Amino acid sequence: MYVCLCHGITDKMIKQTVLEDGVGNMRELKSKLGVGSQCGKCVQLAQTIIDTTIYDESLFKEVC
Repeated sequence: MYVCLCHGITDKMIKQTVLEDGVGNMRELKSKLGVGSQCGKCVQLAQTIIDTTIYDESLFKEVC
């Protein structure tokens, strides 16, 4: 699904950036992909995707 129409950024692209580049907040995501740098309507959804991706990944990490 498209999250940022201004830049053509999808939810999959955001998840990939979080997992591969370690992006953890909107400032970093904006720097990497440009999300939220024009109209700003995507910021809330993009932040939710970041948070959900980080949370989902933490469930699968081995606890020592």
